Amino acid sequence: MHDSEMRPQPRENPAGGQASPCAGRWVGERGLRLATGVSTPALYETLKSGRFAELEDIIPADDSILLVFRRGCVPSDALAAAWTVSPPPAAGSSGTVHALRVEYGSAAGPDLAALAARAGLHPDDYINRHAAIEYRVAFLGFQPGFPYLRGLPPALQSPRRASPRTRVPAGSVAVGGAYTGIYPADGPGGWQLIGRTDAVLFDPVRAPACLLMPGDRVRLVPA
Repeated sequence: MHDSEMRPQPRENPAGGQASPCAGRWVGERGLRLATGVSTPALYETLKSGRFAELEDIIPADDSILLVFRRGCVPSDALAAAWTVSPPPAAGSSGTVHALRVEYGSAAGPDLAALAARAGLHPDDYINRHAAIEYRVAFLGFQPGFPYLRGLPPALQSPRRASPRTRVPAGSVAVGGAYTGIYPADGPGGWQLIGRTDAVLFDPVRAPACLLMPGDRVRLVPA
């Protein structure tokens, strides 16, 4: 019933922004995946604040957003305009701010020394640079409540481990590619471990269950 690809025409932005259409691809009968690139956080906030009645859910991911439509619904003109026009410059500045205490290095962060050496830094300098950033939650995945934190500068980035660990402790702060992440629960993982926090990222009896949500801002405070 739908074309496999959907490329809406650019529309005039009344706020004066530049039109920037997102390519869309239908996933099943009710999902539309938008390729959003670096505009994902700002566009997610725009779509979420629009409260579009035809949408059941909005799920940000790595450089894309999945729109889940209610049964029988199709995109309205207002929704198509919202994803077609670049968000205004102020978009992306909201979201709850969280300050999480982190024990860096030693047993809590066994990969920190190697990552610092890779970056040509003393471990203390790596910690200071890593903790100086205000991160933004780009999306959640891997485990319930696992945040992919955007904002890590290239000098601090590192590939995932060639051999994943069979058990990573809950609360572990880790680096994987261009992201910083935090493991909500014990389990296997291949990211580079640099520290640990006592914050409870996922609690099924809490509302909301996830401490960090897409669009939230995070500061990591060395313990």
